[in-house]
Amino acid sequence: MATDAPSTLRVQLVEQPRLQKLKEMFLSKFGTAPEFYVRAPGRVNLIGEHIDYCGYAVLPMAIEQDILIAVKPVKSQVVQLANTNSSYLDFSTNVNNIQINKTKPQWHNYFLCGLKGIQEHFGLNNPTGMNCLLDGTIPPSSGLSSSSALVCCAGLVTLKANGKTLSKVELAEICTKSERYIGTEGGGMDQSISFLAEEGTAKLIEFSPLRATDVKLPSGAAFVIAHSCVEMNKAATSHYNIRVMECRLATKLLAKSKGLDWKNMLRLHDVQTGLGVSLAEMLTVVEAELHPEPYSREEISECLGISLEELRSQVLTQNTQDVSTFKLYQRAKHVYSEAARVLQFKKICNEAPADAIQLLGELMNQSHISCREMYECSCPELDRLVDICLQFGAIGSRLTGAGWGGCTVSMVPTDKLNTFMKNVKKAYYQSDVQRLAPENNSLFATKPGSGALVFVEA
Repeated sequence: MATDAPSTLRVQLVEQPRLQKLKEMFLSKFGTAPEFYVRAPGRVNLIGEHIDYCGYAVLPMAIEQDILIAVKPVKSQVVQLANTNSSYLDFSTNVNNIQINKTKPQWHNYFLCGLKGIQEHFGLNNPTGMNCLLDGTIPPSSGLSSSSALVCCAGLVTLKANGKTLSKVELAEICTKSERYIGTEGGGMDQSISFLAEEGTAKLIEFSPLRATDVKLPSGAAFVIAHSCVEMNKAATSHYNIRVMECRLATKLLAKSKGLDWKNMLRLHDVQTGLGVSLAEMLTVVEAELHPEPYSREEISECLGISLEELRSQVLTQNTQDVSTFKLYQRAKHVYSEAARVLQFKKICNEAPADAIQLLGELMNQSHISCREMYECSCPELDRLVDICLQFGAIGSRLTGAGWGGCTVSMVPTDKLNTFMKNVKKAYYQSDVQRLAPENNSLFATKPGSGALVFVEA
């Protein structure tokens, strides 16, 4: 249940080789055994890209790949962080002086986001120090939410170390807010699924208030994740935050044109609610009120009846101040059409018609086209990978995560899975020396996994 706190499981480490290995590495690093372990999973978004921050429901599932942290609370007020992957450097800081560097999205800064979120929520004046060793199996910058899983894991680590409790929903909301310390204006999908996921089911995640509903996926299909081998770090690039701002500006122009209280509206969902119309009707409103040509800052100021200075200081964020043109029509069209596709996807899963797999595949394909054409968050490698997946038997294939690199997700009939994997491996990975033969984490089938957990040794 979403109102519950994350579960704590007592485990025999001999039956958990990964935990056992982490314990041994922790012992050699810090000289003592960990007191507990926390895991938070990555996720794959099946449909509903770039719409959570516009207020619309999304449809992700947790994957097996995760962030796992071994923890020992200590008397000193120092947090020491280490990583089993030696390319990520050790880090330590005083818990009373958390500094998060937005200019460099290094791994420890994501941990500090989760730590700071919990500290601030409880107003902890004397938070406990901790030794932490992290082991991650989510490929970084892959669009499978490695950074949010780390924020969530750190939040749960800090909660447990300080003897506090929160529900999964509260944790998801705190971790969504706290990831913004690193400059990512996310909408909450990644943190929500990391806490609210349950094994065997995808989830429809809705916002304001946050809630999750089970979505049973069809039994005759597997979901396959394929990495394009192009890395994209959301916090390091302006693409993502520009899209967030374009949606915000589209919200304000649509609201103003319809006589709504545009100054207090931030999300495209607010306009639909304010007008009391369907998603299909919102697409007609976009056609009527916005033009496909990019808008300059001057035109936006004029439409809103404010000065350029007011636009800069009251509407634009620090990282979008220097953008000269914004595409509002295309972004709004994507959001309203994608929001409708999510609801349609859930309806098909619920009703389970004979041609469910075909219908779901078509929705995934439409989603990718919209991401590529209207939201412009794809890249040549992702488009090529989608084409290859469709060529070798996927019924639907699309980019997943923020885009501009990262992964695709494809729906493949289970009886074609083995030949699909073989052919995609050959056509995309082995045909290009730079991609080399993929490791297992570049191409894999996945099932809906469980959400964040705490482990203690039995």
